[in-house]
Amino acid sequence: MLNIVITNLWRRPARTVFTAAGIAVGVAMVVALLAFTRGLQKTAAGFVHLGGSGLGVFQANVSEPTTSLLPASLVGRLQKLPLLTRATPLLLVVEAIKAEPAAIVFGAEPSGFFTKSLVMVEGAQAPGGARAALVGDRLAAQLHLRAGGLVTIKGRSYPIAGIYHSGIYFEDAGAVLPLSVAQQLTGHPGEETDVVVDLAAGVRASSAGTAIERAVPGTRVITDPEQALRVGANATLISQAILVIVVIALIVGGLSVANTMAMSVMERRSELGLLSTVGWSPARIAVLIFGEGVGVSMVGAAGGLLLGVVGGRLLVGALGVSAYVSPAITAWGLGRGLLIGVAIGMLGGIYPAWRVTRMTPLRALAGT
Repeated sequence: MLNIVITNLWRRPARTVFTAAGIAVGVAMVVALLAFTRGLQKTAAGFVHLGGSGLGVFQANVSEPTTSLLPASLVGRLQKLPLLTRATPLLLVVEAIKAEPAAIVFGAEPSGFFTKSLVMVEGAQAPGGARAALVGDRLAAQLHLRAGGLVTIKGRSYPIAGIYHSGIYFEDAGAVLPLSVAQQLTGHPGEETDVVVDLAAGVRASSAGTAIERAVPGTRVITDPEQALRVGANATLISQAILVIVVIALIVGGLSVANTMAMSVMERRSELGLLSTVGWSPARIAVLIFGEGVGVSMVGAAGGLLLGVVGGRLLVGALGVSAYVSPAITAWGLGRGLLIGVAIGMLGGIYPAWRVTRMTPLRALAGT
């Protein structure tokens, strides 16, 4: 049966190729978006644990974590909680470096554990009170920056005291300014985006998060990457886009396969009638037609998986977020793309297969 299916598909190569190409586009879009979402999740893991912290405290009910604004007095309140060992404020400044809009500038206390956790690979941390910047090694490599040079942030030039490495993508692809300097630059004196904290020994992040939200109303504690993604409106839109594309791919792909196989049935009525006269049952002929539908979808799905892997990288480039998001291709993501391709073939093959069972051998041989 498999050999017959393959032979029949190759008998009409142009139709098979065009049908498979349409399926491949739908599958590729799904795989690319899944890879992009997984890349966001991996990046969000670093966003949650900035400075090696246990969790981050943000303003509640904001569309994106980077738009959060909290009062400076919050740090003192958090430090009094027995679940925590230390806390330090951060002010996140986005789109501050014109040459690399995706880079994030962190306003941080020079004496806080966030700044102290940075490993200097060139130069040194500036003394307290200095209006100097630290630059991550990823950003420094992209913009060819060196210690002793200048970096332009929000249209102002700051001397680079040193180049650092932290191992966290967001941090290494960004820069650090003293908190007071960042507050003055953004017009938010006495405010911060979030407070990153370390937990006491034996304290679980989830239980600490619940306790903090109860003790400090109006805050949202992010303890894991999934939470970081759910807070962001863009991630929600991406998840909804994946669902919409899956539905569209199933509908359009299924109709395409159904149309292709229905035309094939009409053109091959005499052939199918001959199979009936030599002993093939209607069910067996239906399985043949159904198998051809699934077969052309498998070809399209295979091409879609390859296109999706390439398309994932093209997507982050088109969105201009390649500086901090790297598409992550997983076996489960590829598996879902393959399942969608198989589902398209199954949906598209149902009607032509049913139609074959309604044909009588004599009418099929006569081509009517």
